[in-house]
Amino acid sequence: MTKPDIEAYKLNKIFTAPVGDLSAEQQELLNEVKATRTTPRDNRFAGAQNQANHCWNRYNEWLVCLKSTKDEEGCKNMRNFALKVCPSLWTNKWDEERDEGIYPGIKTD
Repeated sequence: MTKPDIEAYKLNKIFTAPVGDLSAEQQELLNEVKATRTTPRDNRFAGAQNQANHCWNRYNEWLVCLKSTKDEEGCKNMRNFALKVCPSLWTNKWDEERDEGIYPGIKTD
């Protein structure tokens, strides 16, 4: 018995079929969907179903990047990882706490 062709099942193969004529808005949405990525696998949280610690670490890793480089554009990718794994309610709250100086995590000032 031969093994199934795993390559045929990969998500990046979804968009290989040609798409018909799209409006500019539809094309923009399709490009956005194609470009969407989630945070890379982190073996520190491999077996965890509760991703709260993963979220907290991603957010604080972004802050460590900001603190050490002072380059928001250079750390943008890390911010996006945090936004992908964390509920927006949490990241909005943490952003507000940072603005108010009461955030309990990494301080960037």
